[in-house]
Amino acid sequence: MAARDVARDWRLGRLDFTFDTPMPKRPAWPDKPELLDPRDMPRRGKGGSAKGRIALWHALAHIEFVAIDLALDMAGRFGEEMGRDFVSDFMAVAADEAMHFAILDRKLRQLGSYYGALPAHAGLWETAERTSHDVAARLAIVPMVLEARGLDVTPATLDRVRAQGDENGAKILARILDDEIRHVAIGTKHFIAYCTESTQSPGDSPQKRWKSLVQEHFRGGLKAPFNDSARLAAGLSRDFYDSLAS
Repeated sequence: MAARDVARDWRLGRLDFTFDTPMPKRPAWPDKPELLDPRDMPRRGKGGSAKGRIALWHALAHIEFVAIDLALDMAGRFGEEMGRDFVSDFMAVAADEAMHFAILDRKLRQLGSYYGALPAHAGLWETAERTSHDVAARLAIVPMVLEARGLDVTPATLDRVRAQGDENGAKILARILDDEIRHVAIGTKHFIAYCTESTQSPGDSPQKRWKSLVQEHFRGGLKAPFNDSARLAAGLSRDFYDSLAS
């Protein structure tokens, strides 16, 4: 609710375009869930059992929870450099992610659980820390790699959830997928504009700059298969990622 409130306040002109408070290295997170190294996370399976379904929705809720902070950090850390439209875009993204989290938390409660009941992936914020010095790197990795990966994997998850008879869950995932296409498009738009206007790498295309930043800042290769149609709808054409696919 706090994330949605701050996005609304910005949209209604109640907040100044002022950046006089340093952004924290990490957000103020709740005590739960316990955050584990990816290697220590329990295997989730395919979600066929009641326990597996709860683990799936908990993992999705955690992704959306961290995504709220990623969007707000983008606006607060880089907004002065990038301008009002940039701040407006990522405030809107934060509001979307907050809405996604609320829906997923409600889903967990319908299943008899809640966010924080299970351990969660500790590595999602590491990318933000590694790219806190460079808006181009942050845009290249968060919306254009991590969120774009969501475009790739969500359709299969949606199909699996629907095959289990969970039409409500399928509708939730379809809504999130539609919103995430827009989020990837926002990141791609600002990345291309930044590269086009930047004097740091004259002559480099946005695609070449993106590949260089991904190789420098992203641990792990880009894994096919890709949802090319969703990526293209977001402005992320194959000439960005094809040559980096493993």
